[in-house]
Amino acid sequence: MGAKYTIGTIASHSALQILKGAKEEGFNSLLIATPEREKFYRRFKLADDYLVVDNWKDVLSEKVQDELNQKNTIIIPHGSFVEYVGAKELLDFDVPMFGNKAVLEWESDRRKEREWFVKAGVGTPENFNDPSEIDRLTLVKYFGAKGGKGYALVENEEDFYRQFKEFDPEKMQMQEYILGTRSYPHFFYSPLDKENELVGIDLRYESNADGLPRIPTPHYMPPTYVVTGNIPIVLRESLLPRVFDMADSIIKTSKKLFNPGLIGPYSLEMVITDELKFYVFEISARIVGGTNAWIPGSPYTYLKYGENISMGRRIAMEIKRAVNENKLDEVII
Repeated sequence: MGAKYTIGTIASHSALQILKGAKEEGFNSLLIATPEREKFYRRFKLADDYLVVDNWKDVLSEKVQDELNQKNTIIIPHGSFVEYVGAKELLDFDVPMFGNKAVLEWESDRRKEREWFVKAGVGTPENFNDPSEIDRLTLVKYFGAKGGKGYALVENEEDFYRQFKEFDPEKMQMQEYILGTRSYPHFFYSPLDKENELVGIDLRYESNADGLPRIPTPHYMPPTYVVTGNIPIVLRESLLPRVFDMADSIIKTSKKLFNPGLIGPYSLEMVITDELKFYVFEISARIVGGTNAWIPGSPYTYLKYGENISMGRRIAMEIKRAVNENKLDEVII
């Protein structure tokens, strides 16, 4: 592979498969961990090296960044990485990071995210700019990767203020609730192949939303949406071409909005109605936790490669090829 590189990430979210994928492709692996996390991750013996920090924000310190660069580290961002360290802060992070950093701004701001969807021509739920506009069942959610924490359903303005003290347009989004089945397809866009690959599909397991059907009606309570796990699913094969069409449009539009566009792993979070209409309500523009449900691989990666390929390994494969072909500047922007 030429110069020896290290693939690193922080101890959370999808770190285990990222480390495993790095090892499978011949890279050194490094895990940034707090003392309480280090003990758990050492059980799996996947990291060659550990960098222990007292606080996740310490990742931004000059000392930590210098150490990462001395080890020739390429950082793999994931949802917890972005949430703990900060999307804006990572724009000034002086360590090579897989993907295009510019996407963080478009992913973390739901207003820019909606602009992306509209320009891509994909179906998306209606947004409300003020609680007074709410005239149907609406999901209120916060910006950023919070695992569903704090989300709530409201029916009108009065209902909104019963559940929230105030409306902050800089921190929350109000989005029409679409009734249908949820689906979270995971894609990988390779700038080397200029190709979209479907790596897996999952469904989020949410508490207490997924527990409510088990209790009798008199004990009903408003649902909450904290993600506690992920369930692997497969879509009807006849629906897959439409999913790819949306993904291709998302990538094409990203190149116009923040050239050279989205690179590597991402997930389209969507609802499919009983009329088979698709509504994309969110994008996660990096590896998502739902890919953990498809370790070591999914039906889709097996069909393409003839072997098990996790998202963590697919990332390492792209970096390995970029190193060998002297094209790292095409996968690290």
